[in-house]
Amino acid sequence: MMTILDAFDEESGEVIRPDQMVRALDGFPETVIVTYSWVRFEQLVQRYPSEQIATLNTSCAPVRIHRLRYEGATVAVYLSLIGGSAAAMLMEEAIALGGRRFLFFGSCGVLDNEILGGHIAVPTAAYRDDGTSYHYLPAAPYVEIPTAETLAGILRDLEVPHHLTRTWTTDAIYRETRANMEKRRAEGCRVVEMECASTAAVAQRRGVEFFQFVYGADSLDGDEWDPRSLVEGHDAEGAAIADLALAVARRLA
Repeated sequence: MMTILDAFDEESGEVIRPDQMVRALDGFPETVIVTYSWVRFEQLVQRYPSEQIATLNTSCAPVRIHRLRYEGATVAVYLSLIGGSAAAMLMEEAIALGGRRFLFFGSCGVLDNEILGGHIAVPTAAYRDDGTSYHYLPAAPYVEIPTAETLAGILRDLEVPHHLTRTWTTDAIYRETRANMEKRRAEGCRVVEMECASTAAVAQRRGVEFFQFVYGADSLDGDEWDPRSLVEGHDAEGAAIADLALAVARRLA
């Protein structure tokens, strides 16, 4: 009987391909910023010169892709749907349009209360508690993120406090059990989110560059869940994080 651990198939071709859904776009920026927060997306496209250059048509909502100019660099930016499978699907189509270098950023849950709200974490590897990554890479507990040190170096140059850590990628936000959290923390995961393993696996399979940072929001490290800053607003801290993504992307472009 087949299980998710047997899902990886390197022998036969895909039935549906991204290039059947979208066509390569002349002049599409090779560097792409992806956020999971509509607030951060609007902060970027409203505060900097930008123009819409493409739309990814999902069945639940159109996803706008903007070209944005910043200090001589040109990047693309879009708001991703949440969850590994949805994020991977949109990333595949952005690759088909012409994206070759992806910087993802979004909030995360923390498994260690020493990580304050808004603090930046750079994932070095993602625990594969998702389904999507098993269709892109052979089965293994983690997907490694080889660009983590490069991103950490950029953050050091920008004098941004951060730490390197493993992350726990899960499809099931309401099934983050206490025992599973303790197992992941014992393995060095200090944060939890819903997409990193999936999108990192897509990048490795398709041969594009993948970078990600996350910022602390809710905390699972306590007797009770603490939402802290999970509900986002138009705050100065959040705008600074959006600006940080743009500063990093400029150095990657």
